[in-house]
Amino acid sequence: MAKKKSLYKCSECGYESSGYLGKCPECGSWGSLKEVLEDTKKAVKKEKSVRSKAMQLKTVTSSNSDRLKTSFEEFNRVMGEGIVKDSVTILTAKPGAGKSTLLLQIANDACKKGLKVLYASGEESESQIKQRADRILDTIEDDLYIISDMSLDNIKEEVLRVDADMVVVDSIQTVELDEYKPSRPASPTQTVECAYELVNLAKNIQRPRIVFIVGQMTKDDELRGVRTLEHLVDTVLVMDTYQNDSLRTIIASKNRYGATGEMGFMNMQEKGLVSIDNPSEYFVSSRKENNFPGSAITVNMEGTRPVILEVEALVTKSYTPYPSRISENMSREKLNTLLSIMEKRLIVDMFDKNVVIKSMGGLKLKEDASNLALIAAIYSQLVNKVLSSDTVYIADISLTGELKKVSQLERRLKEAERMGYKRAVISSEAKLSTKFTKLELIKCSSLIDALKIK
Repeated sequence: MAKKKSLYKCSECGYESSGYLGKCPECGSWGSLKEVLEDTKKAVKKEKSVRSKAMQLKTVTSSNSDRLKTSFEEFNRVMGEGIVKDSVTILTAKPGAGKSTLLLQIANDACKKGLKVLYASGEESESQIKQRADRILDTIEDDLYIISDMSLDNIKEEVLRVDADMVVVDSIQTVELDEYKPSRPASPTQTVECAYELVNLAKNIQRPRIVFIVGQMTKDDELRGVRTLEHLVDTVLVMDTYQNDSLRTIIASKNRYGATGEMGFMNMQEKGLVSIDNPSEYFVSSRKENNFPGSAITVNMEGTRPVILEVEALVTKSYTPYPSRISENMSREKLNTLLSIMEKRLIVDMFDKNVVIKSMGGLKLKEDASNLALIAAIYSQLVNKVLSSDTVYIADISLTGELKKVSQLERRLKEAERMGYKRAVISSEAKLSTKFTKLELIKCSSLIDALKIK
């Protein structure tokens, strides 16, 4: 007869603990942990693991070169120039961002390249998935299979039956293993154990598979569940939305096969997500000449890639004791710091001015390299001076009003030259090994000198 042991389970979220807790660590509910009895002997017996043998590192075949290239160049970039064929990737985003849409497009594209794909959903029915496919896919490939089931045991059986090369599970918080019932889906036990099963499915030496997992996001914009989930998988992708409802960015917060922090840009359209293959063109106004004050061009590094970015400023007189400082692309503290530098070093009054900052596409202004362009745009609006549309501003500003050099400057300048810009205002501290024939470099030591340029 199987022995019973005490277990405390949260009645709100299903969190399990070996001891009593007044407050559930998972959902924060008080007094929700109730004692239950559980068999120490599991109903399903696990298979004995195969013994591994030590190998010489230099004799191991690397799967890094064996990658699947999709038709979405921006997705390939984030994944490390393609998808490794025994990898596990988790994609998370806010509800409605387009997680399921993207993975359905990737799945159908993989079928075009000769792979069999099983798309498993615990959230949507087969008819709902078909309706989305009819809307976003021109043709649905024969080797794209779907299943709507919350049982991971059933999903695994179907993977083996159709001999799928790629598996998509949407989402990890909706599936469960029979072995770990009565723990419900989304509980820490079910989530982690289901993730282990999917990792084992992908890493099978005799039959490696690509596995994509959709992960739900918390209200704090973090991947829902225990941190173990992030450690288990090879790649963690975070999809974000911006002020521009159609813009989507995909960032690799973890990638064992590529650069961490790499960013891809996609545009949500009626037919699904479309790769933005030239972001430098996307994040700049299409007008040929800059006829308006309050606009400046800079070059941001998004991951390992330089992107041309237009920043805009609006300055108006304030009739209240506390003028407005508005920017959804940068922190208010940083904006106030830049305005203080302007007031002190340029001898201008900003205490009675409302200042609004925006960037094209709503892209975040995280880098200090854009500080010179920000101040140039604000000053341009303040004094009603139009800045040249063929000039880029790439420098940080110190509190003393000096221009400071920035990292990866040569890559930024090469991108500016490639996009046809004629001049670049940079710090006099910058030391370059590359000669630019089509791009004039204007080196300035101070903010005052930089803003005197016509």
